[in-house]
Amino acid sequence: MTTTETIWKAFHQELFNFIHKRVKDKDASKDILQDVFIKIHLKLKTLNEKDKLTSWVYQITRNSILDYFRKQKLKSPLSDNLAELTEEKLFNAELANCLKPMIEQLPDNYREAILQTEMGSLSQKEYASKLGLSYSGAKSRIQRARQQLHALFNECCSIESDKYGNIMEHVCKKGCGCQS
Repeated sequence: MTTTETIWKAFHQELFNFIHKRVKDKDASKDILQDVFIKIHLKLKTLNEKDKLTSWVYQITRNSILDYFRKQKLKSPLSDNLAELTEEKLFNAELANCLKPMIEQLPDNYREAILQTEMGSLSQKEYASKLGLSYSGAKSRIQRARQQLHALFNECCSIESDKYGNIMEHVCKKGCGCQS
């Protein structure tokens, strides 16, 4: 029988390192780890496939990290400084070096859509209203911007993702311009 205690013993240091690598703040990493284990404790009975424990634990951890960054994003206004946006607001700060030049390659309307919604503080509805676009038009623009950014990223970097599409690891290809 898998218990929260056995999961703690098996994963706590590994998960702390996983979180800290992405968050870069020791106290915040400890808080996130505590939240992760509270969620594990509360949801352990819902785990039907015990052989999927590791992926389940990491999915909870990734979601908790994303929640942390979403909360941080709501606390601060949109910055005009792209380097600041990418370094402070992305789930995985290591990707910032890759994303900055890729975002700059996007056409102006797509770049603004990404900066103001995905990396900024505007919802898609607020973005549509601000530009005088229909909501569906704004959603389409943001989706096309994501697709173009995704294509640029795939040309430059080898990506390992989980079954949910979350980026687990990435390696920049030589000469793609995103390596520092």
